[in-house]
Amino acid sequence: MKIIVASDKKTALTDMVIKTLHQKNHEVILAGDLVKKNGKWAEIAIDAAQHVVSGEADQGIFFCWSGTGICIAANKVKGARAALCSDPETAQMARKWNDANILCLSLRATSEATAISILDAWFSTKFDEEGLEQAHMVDRW
Repeated sequence: MKIIVASDKKTALTDMVIKTLHQKNHEVILAGDLVKKNGKWAEIAIDAAQHVVSGEADQGIFFCWSGTGICIAANKVKGARAALCSDPETAQMARKWNDANILCLSLRATSEATAISILDAWFSTKFDEEGLEQAHMVDRW
């Protein structure tokens, strides 16, 4: 799977997630401060979300200090379904019920161990097709 990883700051957490994705044989596209400094989180989120919506990336993993700002900005892109997840159960439900295609994580509040659990839940959970119409209703707005 091709995953775009975007952040407004390069940290040990972003490095660990990128390493984990490579170990799981995902192709990784880097965006934001992971490739150049001084990016603004809103611009980073919108640009990276457009990669997901266009099909250039299958999914995204986005970071900012709280995770909230980058999640809100990503969801401004039609077709982006970004979810801020702080635990594996939330990640599972975002994938299963909402067909989320962008995982947002807090740089401040996510430990490396929690991030691994969230990634495992995210990638092992498939969308429940019964909720297709409701999950994609927001795409029509």
